[in-house]
Amino acid sequence: MLQVLSKEFNSFLNSLIAYVVIGVFLLSMGLLVWVFPETSVLDYGYADMETLFSVGPYVFIFLVPAITMRSFAEEKKAGTLELLFTKPLTDWDVLTGKFLASLLLVLFALIPTVVYYYSIYSLGNPVGNVDTAGVMGSYVGLALLAAVFCAVGVFASCITPNQIVAFIVAAFLCFLLFSGFDSMASLSFWSANALQVKQLGLLYHYESMSRGLIDTRDVVYFLSVIFLTLSITKLILGSRQW
Repeated sequence: MLQVLSKEFNSFLNSLIAYVVIGVFLLSMGLLVWVFPETSVLDYGYADMETLFSVGPYVFIFLVPAITMRSFAEEKKAGTLELLFTKPLTDWDVLTGKFLASLLLVLFALIPTVVYYYSIYSLGNPVGNVDTAGVMGSYVGLALLAAVFCAVGVFASCITPNQIVAFIVAAFLCFLLFSGFDSMASLSFWSANALQVKQLGLLYHYESMSRGLIDTRDVVYFLSVIFLTLSITKLILGSRQW
């Protein structure tokens, strides 16, 4: 698995994908947090990072599929997937290696945003007047959310040899899992069970962690979605015939 992880991560670094993804994410977040008046923390007047953690998931919905769309689709199209499975590797080795490589790249994109926290911490009146617990919980939630999106992206890449189709399917599924259930709960049809429907979606658990309280139920939910998605992907890989 570590060999696949190393190979995949190096392939990201040897192409423009890693630099474009990290650059686009940091540029878009920097403009939203510091420049655009509608979302700028300087105009907002409160020392918090709400803009990053509220807009970040929607940016990930498009950036993460751009990373994962080539995981299996490119190898299927190039005919190298069969060669990969002739190596002494299990399906789980290949799957988790590709999954962790894409997740590692997303986490690398998140690291520079720690500068935002330091800046807001210093700009607070008094200095340090920022909800540190909420920020840490939001970072953990955003990392777990990125892991779910990576798992969904790898799944989408596994079911088609076309990278564009994999990107579209992954983006749609990520959006559906993140805010689809919350939207469904607002329908009158689900009014009696609105809370239960919301709890099925990622947004409910992400917002719960953003309050600064890392509940084990939320963590278990994220890990369960990741494991379930990867298990389905493993079944698809195991059904290949050659």
